[in-house]
Amino acid sequence: MKIKKGDIVKILTGTSKGKTGKVLNVFLQNGTVTVEGVNLHKKHTRPRKQGQQGQVVEFPAPLPSSKVALVCPKCGKTTRVGYVMKAGEKKRRVCKKCRTIID
Repeated sequence: MKIKKGDIVKILTGTSKGKTGKVLNVFLQNGTVTVEGVNLHKKHTRPRKQGQQGQVVEFPAPLPSSKVALVCPKCGKTTRVGYVMKAGEKKRRVCKKCRTIID
């Protein structure tokens, strides 16, 4: 998967279309990502101890990685990701639009 934890992404489809946020988790087995402040779901919790109150917890649910696009930190545009390998260096991610290294 070309999107990593900590990347800034833009949502392409759904109710949160156009919003941007930071990637919190990447689930490689499912091909999904969790984005901060996007695709929020509510979960009702019961009180577990005496005197504790039940509450409604809001949490970001995972969404398919194909529904998000990486935002380049330099040019600020949504972009696809390419790779560059130089002699003696690691494989690095590159913005396809402005050709800058993303890391």
